[in-house]
Amino acid sequence: MSDLVPRPVHLPDTTTGGRPSFLALAARVTSFSASAFALVEGLRALRRQMEHDADDADRLAEMCDQAEVEPKFTSLIREAGGELRAVATASGEMATAVDDMATAADDLSTSHDREYRGVYESVQASGVQQARPGFYRTR
Repeated sequence: MSDLVPRPVHLPDTTTGGRPSFLALAARVTSFSASAFALVEGLRALRRQMEHDADDADRLAEMCDQAEVEPKFTSLIREAGGELRAVATASGEMATAVDDMATAADDLSTSHDREYRGVYESVQASGVQQARPGFYRTR
């Protein structure tokens, strides 16, 4: 049985009434990134557990060989160990993919902040109500 326990997710309030918002996008990307890193931790823990269980299956199969247990049962234990190693490998590959996604999300957050932080701060400091997004768009 696995020791992995689901973690509750506490997402920031990003409701903006359907309008794009600098802070809402930043919060969503940050939340996604944090969730991805938590998933990577869980996947790495799963990989360690599956490798440990596969090692246990290998030891059990060796003991069964020494005890001259019927070969078909020993074979099933070895097969289970192989499947556990396959899960460990797949979870490691998935952790790598999720880690890449989290890194991309962090890059997006950094780029977004660099591009729009000054605009956001200027708008907030001006005290003047700004036109709705898209008003200044040219065709």
